[in-house]
Amino acid sequence: MPKNVLKNAETRMDKAIDALKREFHTIRTGRASGALIDNITVDYYGMPSPISQMAQVAVPEPRQLTIKPYDKSMLAAIERAINEANIGLTPNNDGDIIRLNVPALTEERRKELAKKVKALAEDGKVAVRNVRRDANDDLKKIQKNGDITEDELK
Repeated sequence: MPKNVLKNAETRMDKAIDALKREFHTIRTGRASGALIDNITVDYYGMPSPISQMAQVAVPEPRQLTIKPYDKSMLAAIERAINEANIGLTPNNDGDIIRLNVPALTEERRKELAKKVKALAEDGKVAVRNVRRDANDDLKKIQKNGDITEDELK
């Protein structure tokens, strides 16, 4: 029984850490990355689809991201979705490819990002703490029922 509680807690902690890593990858630092547009969905024939499933995303230069849709009729929809996502990047549509130029970081933007990263890290810590607290509570309940001894609890 305690092993199940511990495995469950470990799984939940791993999920919290993975979610935090995904959040960190979406932060625009000054280098182009496909993760910048991972969360953006486009209405593709009535179904919301991630851009990565309907286009080839490449990083030809350190500060440039190119999006080449498999279906050229979706260029305008992808461009609109990027604008509506409000990620701080302006798409340039040349008829075949959408280019996103990632500007260099200003000092002000760096400070903003530092605050955001700090807040995300704190949220991650809180999530792990909550999982740990829940696991400890579950183990204490098991001990009260007499299923495990105090030594096994520790």
